[in-house]
Amino acid sequence: MSVQISASDVNKLRQQTGAGMMDCKKALVESNGDFEAAVDYLRKKGAKVAASRQDRDSNEGVIIAKATADGKSGIVVEVNCETDFVAKNADFVAFAEKIADLALNSKPASLEELKGLELDGKKIADALIEQTGVIGEKIDVSKYETIAAEKVIAYIHGNYRLGVLVGLSADAAGAEEAGKDVAMQIAAMNPIAIDKDGVDQHTIDREIAIAKEQIIAEGKPAEMAEKIAQGKLNKFFKDTTLLNQEFVKDSSKNIAQFLDSVAKGLTVTAFKRVQLGA
Repeated sequence: MSVQISASDVNKLRQQTGAGMMDCKKALVESNGDFEAAVDYLRKKGAKVAASRQDRDSNEGVIIAKATADGKSGIVVEVNCETDFVAKNADFVAFAEKIADLALNSKPASLEELKGLELDGKKIADALIEQTGVIGEKIDVSKYETIAAEKVIAYIHGNYRLGVLVGLSADAAGAEEAGKDVAMQIAAMNPIAIDKDGVDQHTIDREIAIAKEQIIAEGKPAEMAEKIAQGKLNKFFKDTTLLNQEFVKDSSKNIAQFLDSVAKGLTVTAFKRVQLGA
């Protein structure tokens, strides 16, 4: 039985990928309505697929990232509202800052635990409901992340629209400034892992399969596909893993080389990147 593909499904895939309407419809038909498979189909056929597919359908609100005074841990929270007007309201931002400060000081283990903490004499979960009544829009905390390291740097980008935490292996001379540079790199380049060891096998298998189909579609012999696909996979690691990415401020170095030049052996041990609505 064939799956019915609606116009709204086609439009959703078009917005996610940037590919043409007819290409999107064919991709959904060929993949029985499976969106991830449809994206893969478009990539295999060489259709233009936007690099970032999650940035378009975003909720409003603010991202707050903070590190402790000793620089050993940090948190990032996303506090949501419905409109940009409320997101820019000073009282709403102050409320989000209070939640972030409480998270930083208490270090709850999960988002649920964070909502159970007391803020100004009431649980955060109840304070969110109260704020919804006061402001007239749904107010919620949708994300909470934390890291610990020898040196943690917090960075907020684009008027509270994106927050980054970076954990470095040592609190060396120059680590604070270098960490800020790396945080800005993470904000701009959106790496998927620290290095290739952090990339899951599903993603690796997917990239190899797509590369092989592209190579065969270009008319190259199937026996060459494996070797060329491995080269494409290495390029994928270079583009998408933090330590292997070209340093935006100095393209003669990758991030690993940049950090090593700041302090011998300095590296990234953890990072979190939270984008509004993504």
